Amino acid sequence: MRRYKGTIAVLAALTVTAALSGCGATASDGVTLRLVAADYGSTDANTSKKYWNDLVSEYEKKKPGVKIDVTVLSWKDVDREVAEMVERGQAPDMAQIGAYADYARDGKLYPVDNLVSVPTQANFLPLLRQAGEVDRLQYGMPFGASTRMLFFNEALFDQAGAEPPGDWSALQAAARKLKAKDVKYPFALPLGSEESQAETMMWLLGGGGGYRDSTGTAYQIDSPANVETMTWLRDKLVGARLTGPVAPGELDRQEAFDAFVRGDVGMLNGHPTLMETAEKAGVKVGTVPLPGVDGKAKATLGVADWMMAFKQNGHRKEIGEFLDFVYADKNVLEFSDRYDLLPVTVSASDAMEADPEHAALRPFLQQLAASELYPVSETSWARVSESVKKNIGRAVAPDGDPRAVLEEIARDARAAEASAR
Repeated sequence: MRRYKGTIAVLAALTVTAALSGCGATASDGVTLRLVAADYGSTDANTSKKYWNDLVSEYEKKKPGVKIDVTVLSWKDVDREVAEMVERGQAPDMAQIGAYADYARDGKLYPVDNLVSVPTQANFLPLLRQAGEVDRLQYGMPFGASTRMLFFNEALFDQAGAEPPGDWSALQAAARKLKAKDVKYPFALPLGSEESQAETMMWLLGGGGGYRDSTGTAYQIDSPANVETMTWLRDKLVGARLTGPVAPGELDRQEAFDAFVRGDVGMLNGHPTLMETAEKAGVKVGTVPLPGVDGKAKATLGVADWMMAFKQNGHRKEIGEFLDFVYADKNVLEFSDRYDLLPVTVSASDAMEADPEHAALRPFLQQLAASELYPVSETSWARVSESVKKNIGRAVAPDGDPRAVLEEIARDARAAEASAR
């Protein structure tokens, strides 16, 4: 672990207002830029504060007339806090959070092509650059990405005589063998409120559906393919008691991940960070592409978080220069390596893929270009995501009605689209 020097203003939620009340002010020796960023660390030892501290210290030495004031907040708080800052008229210069589209459509963000250099903008991975666009103009800059694979506990599979699954039938067969060996969670299915929009999307893709239609222009949440997928989950996994002692609608992602690290889970859908955590705990992890109904899923879930720059305080030139530095290969690779994420630029991705030390990440890297992301450019997505998180667990309950639940979410999606127009 590197040692980091310097000071970053990292405040609790109750003191954020005071910290940012001076947004737009200039320091006596130049410009102060304020950045609010999400914390990717799970403990004080690996908090993102340390990453930003090192990066800012180096940048301020290169640019003595610019000061970068960083506030790092947990993922539970950061999106809400930034929204409240903007509502109060105290937008930070930059925010690294989960969504950008609402701010872009409200005219609050700088377009990326007016902000960073051409080499920086051109270096974003094409899929992620396009996902950052609203009306064909990029406002969101990807910052950290990941894809998903099916993880399995190799020791538990060996004990059960199970084979890594290539489709849903094989997955069910493996889960039955694990259950026969008293594995607590043969397949952990986290459809609780924490991140069930991700778990749901992975299964919908595996069933040939998804949240949006094939053109990407409309929601198709209650499509026949999606109804069949959730019905299969209800009948073949949950109803067969293959998902463990906690009802999927009450099981959050972190709880499922923690159980995997303890050795209590045979299979689950996971991302790169979990792989390293589990292996450090002594779990030998196997991975395969996400299974689908009749073979490998048509795509895996891709996830990206976003950097954006607010216009309220000006400082376009200074923000752009700082972000050029943030997206230099050295810094992108340092962040990605520290948090087991995938680089968001072409050059950094190529470097990671060629590095033997990152061989375990190559399958995740190789499937990123063909992954499917949430419809983050749609301002309706936030409301749709919340409806999924609130309701989807009921669809797979033993007495649940998948069609009715998906129709309910679809109505919420239509209402969200209508209000966004």
